[in-house]
Amino acid sequence: MAIATPALLIERAIDNVERVIVGKRHEIELILAAMLSRGHVLIEDVPGVGKTVLARALARTVGGTFKRAQFTPDALPSDVTGVSIYNQKSRQFEFRPGPVMANVVLIDEINRATPKTQSALLEVMEERQVSVDGVTHPVPMPFIVLATQNPVEYEGTFPLPEAQLDRFTMRVSLGYPDRTEELTILERAAHDGEGHPVGNLETVLSIGEVRALQAHARSVYVDGLIREYIVAIVAATRSSPEIRLGASPRGSVALFYACQAWALLRGRDFVTPDDVKALAGVVLGHRLIVSPSAHGRGHAGSRAIAEILDHLAVPGARPRR
Repeated sequence: MAIATPALLIERAIDNVERVIVGKRHEIELILAAMLSRGHVLIEDVPGVGKTVLARALARTVGGTFKRAQFTPDALPSDVTGVSIYNQKSRQFEFRPGPVMANVVLIDEINRATPKTQSALLEVMEERQVSVDGVTHPVPMPFIVLATQNPVEYEGTFPLPEAQLDRFTMRVSLGYPDRTEELTILERAAHDGEGHPVGNLETVLSIGEVRALQAHARSVYVDGLIREYIVAIVAATRSSPEIRLGASPRGSVALFYACQAWALLRGRDFVTPDDVKALAGVVLGHRLIVSPSAHGRGHAGSRAIAEILDHLAVPGARPRR
């Protein structure tokens, strides 16, 4: 019996999620790359495009636990992390875990909660643990937070601060399906019956295999020139007159790890400059604050990254004569 290679395992996972998410293979690859790089994803999109289904499908595919938290203005930090309750029978405090105690955690409409509740995610996203009443509780591994927010309606919302945005490895948008894809969605809906299609998904990866893939991703070779290229891109965000706040060193590390996972998805054991260019926008764009003048001209962080990539020399490329 042939041993499944990392590329084959990843291909299985992507194909499985595509059974319920139509026409979004690139976005599925990005989210899977974030999981393999041990990061988190901010999905910024309008309602009804499949964000929740995608999160459930990912958890089902890897055989992991799934929890969802609907953020509202009255949500409390304990609604996220959990709470200690005194058991009169045992005369001890017992920890009742919150929704973050799962492999795949969906935080729906993250910007609807107050900053105090949003900040409850900072520790768990960075350190993979929560502290309740002075006691530390580790989250199950692998662990990924998929947070959603509506980019159109901002009434009654609390914009995420820079410290929170910096915890997300990527910002991804699913977008509307095209005509053919939407017809396929309707065709599947006509044959699904009463059950949700996610419930019929198979588990094609085990938790152990996901951990092995994460370890394999960290072993992907990154040449010194590629590292210099990553640093040069991040440094350019800090010196550009169009950008008021550039990317942090956490952004450099996130891009480094994401490129390793992206190369693994492409069946390679080394990172190329094209990997860096493919991910720089989704990894660094949300970490930037553009200048007021650039914002007035419709410039966003991802566009600023695209301009930096256009002007920055690619390592190993020959200059034009």
